[in-house]
Amino acid sequence: MNVTIIGGGNIGGTLGRALAAAGHSVVVGARRPDGETRSITDALGASDVVLVAIPGAAVDGFVADNAAALAGKLVIDATNRVGTPVLNSATAYRDKVPSSRYARAFNSLGWECFADPLFGGEPADLFFTAPAADRATVEELVAAVGLRPVYVGEDPEVADAAGRLWLALVFGQQRGRNLALRVVERPAPPG
Repeated sequence: MNVTIIGGGNIGGTLGRALAAAGHSVVVGARRPDGETRSITDALGASDVVLVAIPGAAVDGFVADNAAALAGKLVIDATNRVGTPVLNSATAYRDKVPSSRYARAFNSLGWECFADPLFGGEPADLFFTAPAADRATVEELVAAVGLRPVYVGEDPEVADAAGRLWLALVFGQQRGRNLALRVVERPAPPG
């Protein structure tokens, strides 16, 4: 799959390396391109899947500046608007790029968990939302990073609940960033 990642910091860079190692074609776009990144304009033209991993406060400007290039693309929002009532940027995309398809993923764990997704030999779970038609694409990318994808529907607020829980445990309780979440289930009893 061809994936454009906007943002080459800890999250974008780590996800880009993991996806490339899994065989995906990855282009990273940044405000200040260097030998390993391209301009945002060039990067957006490279694929139909765009994973946005920039600071939450920068999203509105990014969307406004690149609305035409984002039209019709699947946008996977990994940003968090920390310190605001709503963590996700779904409204910005809906208002400025109504033809884009919005998914929420990679926002509920730290980059350290993307770099090393195994805990006790088992992959951490990553909760995500996406339009039903794009679910398989997002699942494929989550699994390519080495995480277990857990689809929680189309409402980004559900994925944000997992993100808020992670933030509360990591920062509120100071448990450290190498913390992940996992859903455990018992088989249904016979009969």
